[in-house]
Amino acid sequence: MSETEKYIELVELTLAGDDGAYGELYEQTVKDVYRTVRFLIRDPSDTEDLVQEIYIQAYKSLERYDSERAFRPWLMGVTMRQIRSYRRRRLTQFRFNKRMEKSDPGLEYDFSGDIINKLANRPLLEQVYRLPYKLQQVITLHYLNEYTQEEISCILGIPLGTVKSRIHAALTKLRQNQKLNSGSWGKVENLHETR
Repeated sequence: MSETEKYIELVELTLAGDDGAYGELYEQTVKDVYRTVRFLIRDPSDTEDLVQEIYIQAYKSLERYDSERAFRPWLMGVTMRQIRSYRRRRLTQFRFNKRMEKSDPGLEYDFSGDIINKLANRPLLEQVYRLPYKLQQVITLHYLNEYTQEEISCILGIPLGTVKSRIHAALTKLRQNQKLNSGSWGKVENLHETR
């Protein structure tokens, strides 16, 4: 039985009421989902909560899953939509906090949530984090999760040409940055291929 057939079987069992099947789907996919969320969000506590939200949303959406499509890219699509929603919520909260700071000058801003994880200080990751979010998405999906460009197109709901141009733009921006050390850059160069 192929991986795709196994996922379809687990989805069907879950829809039939087998909670253990959904637990198995979770176990087989959580590593990729967590890694993607952690890379794009970077806040460990928010990552845990968001991964839970993703699997709750995926469970609610299983009835709409089309078994003609591969399951992992479908789940990654749910993941990216939840990340987008999270980012909108955070932006709204940030704007609200800024308005509150302006209205109450005695209020002190808490910088504790702004401390960056030490792992994010690696030169290559820092440069990826500085890319616009749309470019971060394609780089994360292509290089971190090893999705093909066609799968990324389906996950993000954008044309294949747009995926290719975003990957190209991201790599161009990374190449232009003089701060990348040659060791880190070599890893990205070796990964770049049309899949």
